[in-house]
Amino acid sequence: MSMSRQARRTFLASALPALALAAPAGAQQASGAAPSQGKRIYRKPTQTPPPPYSSELSYGNLVFISGKGVGVGFQGDIKVQATRVIDQVEESLKAAGSSMAKVLKVNVYLSDIKNFEAMNEIYRSRFGPDFPVRTTIGGVVMPDGGLLEIDCVAYI
Repeated sequence: MSMSRQARRTFLASALPALALAAPAGAQQASGAAPSQGKRIYRKPTQTPPPPYSSELSYGNLVFISGKGVGVGFQGDIKVQATRVIDQVEESLKAAGSSMAKVLKVNVYLSDIKNFEAMNEIYRSRFGPDFPVRTTIGGVVMPDGGLLEIDCVAYI
């Protein structure tokens, strides 16, 4: 069951102030510890050394999914790559106990803004019909050489 836009607004209006109060600015950085209500979801790293970030991190009933790319050497046009990246986002959401229907915010980074419409064709089929809020930025050089990267925030 997908969450209506009004329900998302109500949820965000109530959840975000609570998060701001629960974690004072700089508290995590000063101590080096994860927030007391935070829960890291680890996956066995494939890189050596492992990257300096978590793939998924939940805090309260929110889950933050780090940027997903196609991977070094992966070939294909923007539609093929968008499908692969969104599949990875969905896999991370499921691992965190969430789903595509619970996504609240998405960031899309495109290497070339000319791929915007073609990416949207795939995006519409996977995130609709009640779309989350989204920011799309073009002209980004991807570390894996891909055409796009996507990250998101969802609820559990």
